[in-house]
Amino acid sequence: MIRETVNNTYPISSKSISEIEDNIELLELEKGQTFIELDKQNNKEYFILEGVCRSYLLNPEGDELTISFFTPNTVLSPHITRMNNQKSILNFQSLTETKLATIDADIFRGLMSSNSEIRDFANAVLRFELFKKIEREIGLASHTAKNRLINFRNIYPSLENLVPHSSIASYLGISNVSLSRLRKELLS
Repeated sequence: MIRETVNNTYPISSKSISEIEDNIELLELEKGQTFIELDKQNNKEYFILEGVCRSYLLNPEGDELTISFFTPNTVLSPHITRMNNQKSILNFQSLTETKLATIDADIFRGLMSSNSEIRDFANAVLRFELFKKIEREIGLASHTAKNRLINFRNIYPSLENLVPHSSIASYLGISNVSLSRLRKELLS
């Protein structure tokens, strides 16, 4: 069930994957469904089996700002990175029909304590999350909007055809109009 998602991040043995799978629940989401809400409790870890999700916040004007995208066979931001005082610091929403595998975060922590492979997998997920955030911050600070779009396309090759362009524009730190102009420019 989650073998491909786990091995896509950090390969571990079938025995260790089975330990995780024994505690998994499946969750199917409709397009546009918010499944983790800002300032609400959530005690789950999530594996993206199918579909595309994003994390986002609202700016002071009420506009949605996309923070991250999550594609099939990836792991959602770990519980420890998206919670503060047992409440979510972000919203998470399905951008397409999505199928998730979930595990209780306390159970997962217990598996990490008793199984070094699962602990190594979890640490790899944390490192990857940190790398993604640093890479995005550097891009926003030092690349042109055109280069940010080119990099986005390299990282997420088919996402432009699957998700709202407003989510992509906010992720890139540009307006919808600028995104449209850049897309036309890159076609020529």
